[in-house]
Amino acid sequence: QVQLVESGGGLVQAGDSLRLSCVASDRTFSRYVMGWHRQAPGKEREFVAAITTSGDYAHYAGSVKGRFTISRDNAKNTVYLQINSLKPEDTAVYYCAARVPIATMSLSRGYDYWGQGTQVTVSS
Repeated sequence: QVQLVESGGGLVQAGDSLRLSCVASDRTFSRYVMGWHRQAPGKEREFVAAITTSGDYAHYAGSVKGRFTISRDNAKNTVYLQINSLKPEDTAVYYCAARVPIATMSLSRGYDYWGQGTQVTVSS
């Protein structure tokens, strides 16, 4: 079972940037598709971004495309989420997630393992 630990959240001002990190405990990290999701107060958790096992392809939710960048370092068992031009509506708990590759399944779905989340709060 993969254990995921997020870090990098905090209280920032609108327009700032943050880089979230997620470290996986599993030595087979490179075999997992990795994703980021977020849950804002009073809302359901939503998909944000995902990256393939090798890191050669990334998929984003339309609402974050152009401001968010997902990347991974398989040698460090770590996936990152770079967030630029933060907005108050980006305030949420951000979760890292992992799943095995399934060719017929969208990268936005089917995650089996989840971290505890890291809080991002953006003030206006």
